[in-house]
Amino acid sequence: MTNPLGLDLTAEPLRSRRNHWNNQVQRHAAMRPDHDALRFMGKSTSWKELDDRTRALGAALLDRGVEFGDRILLLMLNRTEYVELTMAANLIGAIPVPVNIRMAPAEIGFLVSDSGAKMIVTETMLAPLADAVAQITGTIETIINVGESANDAHVDYEGLVTSSTTPLPDIDIPEDTVALIMYTSGTTGKPKGAMLTHQNLQAQAVTCLPLLDTDADSVASCVAPMFHIAGLGSMTATIYMGATTVIHPLGNFDPEQLLDQLEAEGTTSIFLVPAQWQAVCAAQQARPRDLKLTLTSWGAAPASDTVLRAMAETFPDAKNIAVFGQTEMSPITCALEGKDALRKLGSVGKVVPNVTARVVDPMMNDVAPGEVGEIVYRGPSMMVGYWQNPEGTADAFAGGWFHSGDLVRQDEEGFIYVVDRAKDMIISGGENIYCAEVENALFGHPKISEAAIIGRAHEKWGEVPVAVVVLAEGVDDLTLEEMEPYLNENLARFKHPKDLVVVDELPRNAGGKVVKPTLRETYGSKDSGLEH
Repeated sequence: MTNPLGLDLTAEPLRSRRNHWNNQVQRHAAMRPDHDALRFMGKSTSWKELDDRTRALGAALLDRGVEFGDRILLLMLNRTEYVELTMAANLIGAIPVPVNIRMAPAEIGFLVSDSGAKMIVTETMLAPLADAVAQITGTIETIINVGESANDAHVDYEGLVTSSTTPLPDIDIPEDTVALIMYTSGTTGKPKGAMLTHQNLQAQAVTCLPLLDTDADSVASCVAPMFHIAGLGSMTATIYMGATTVIHPLGNFDPEQLLDQLEAEGTTSIFLVPAQWQAVCAAQQARPRDLKLTLTSWGAAPASDTVLRAMAETFPDAKNIAVFGQTEMSPITCALEGKDALRKLGSVGKVVPNVTARVVDPMMNDVAPGEVGEIVYRGPSMMVGYWQNPEGTADAFAGGWFHSGDLVRQDEEGFIYVVDRAKDMIISGGENIYCAEVENALFGHPKISEAAIIGRAHEKWGEVPVAVVVLAEGVDDLTLEEMEPYLNENLARFKHPKDLVVVDELPRNAGGKVVKPTLRETYGSKDSGLEH
C-alpha cells in the first residue's frame, strides 16, 4: 500500500501511528530516555524506565490470563505504580477501573459486580479493604499488592514486573478503545461507569496544552486523587509533551509540607481546590518559599473573591486559570482566566475550543443569553457511554447531545454561570455527593421511614450533607453517633450526613415529591457548629 507521495506504508506498523499515551511514553523513551517522567516520594522514574516497566507488567498480565477488554480495579493511593498499571493494562487493551479509596466495602462491591472485574491492584494500607471486597463479592480471582502483604494469597507487584520471560507482543490499540472506566454517581443512587477512550484522553491533552501552558520542560504537581479524572486527566498533557509529573501522596492536606515539596521539586504548575489554595496562600505569605510556579489552577468548587485576591497577591507572576467540567467529558468543558476571575466572579468561564456547547430548554431549544437552561455538550472528549447501561446512556445523549445536568445562564460575552443543578448533588471538599445515593442508604436503616438529603454551607468544605428524616413507627429517637456503624458499612465517610434533623413529615408537592427548596430554606443554613 502506498500513499500519494509514493511512500510504502506497510513498512511502518499502524500501531506506531496510534495517537494515545502508550505510544507517547514509547516516543519519549526513545527520544529523551533519561528525562524524568514521574517523581514520587524522592524516587524518579525516567521515560525509559517507565516504558520498560509497563511493557514488562503488560506481559505479566497477559501471562496471568488478562485479555483485551478485561477490567482491572485500581484500589490505591496516588503513587508511581498507579500510572504503571494504567499504562500496562492499556498496552494489552485491558481497562483500568479507578476506585475511590474512601468508599465502603459494599460500595466497591457494587463496582466489582457492575464492571465484571476479577482482579484488584492495591497496596499494603488498603489490602484489608481489598480483601473485604473480595469476600463480599466472591468473584475476585487475583489481588495484586504493592508492598508487603499479610495475605499470602496476594500477588507481589514487584515480583510480577520481573516475572514474565516472554516479551510483550505488538498489540494494535485503536484510538476508540476504552482506556478507562471512571465511575460517577448518578441521581438514581447507583454509580455509572463512564467509558473514556484513548481518543477522549487525547482530546483532553489538546485541551490542557494551551490552558496549562505545558511544554517539555514543565514540572506539574499532581495533588488531585488519581481515582478522579482530575488526577489522571491532568496528566494527559504532561505525558503528551514528555514533561515531568510530580505525584503527591494522598493524606491529610498540609499546606506547609506541600509548599516545601513544590520548592524542592521546582514545580511549575499545580491544580488545587479553593479551600486548599486559601491555606496555601496563607502559609506562603507567612513563610515565603522560592517557588517556580508559572501556572496556578483551581476548580471543583466556587472560589470567593477573597481566595482569588489572595492567589493573585501571593503568586503575582503565575497565570491563574479555573477549570470546570465533569467525568463524562474527560473532564474540562469550560475555563476561566485569572484576568476575568474577579469581574466575572461566580462564572466557570467560557467553553473551551475543543468542545461544542449549547444552553437549552427541556425541548432542546436554545435559550437566549441571560436565560437559564441546561448546558449540553458535544466534542472529541465526550465519553462513548456508560458501561453496560444502555438506558443511562440513552438518557445522557437524548437529542444527540450529552446532558450535563447543570442549569446555567450565559452572558453576552459568552461566560457561563452555574445557577442550579438539575442533578441533586452536593460538592463537599471537591467531592461530588449525590443526594439520592445517600438517601438510598438511609432508607435501609431500620429506624428510618423517610429521608431527604440537603446541602448546608460549610466554611471549610464548601458544603456538607444534612439528613432530614422521619423515624419509623415506634421509634422515639435517633442520633448520628448511633448511626455511625451503619453509615461506615454502607457509605464512604465523606458522604456521611454531618447533621441529623428529625421531623414528623417531609414537605411534599401535589405529585408527592419532596420539596427540597423548603428543606434547604429551613435547615440548609442552620448554624450547627460543624467543624469536622
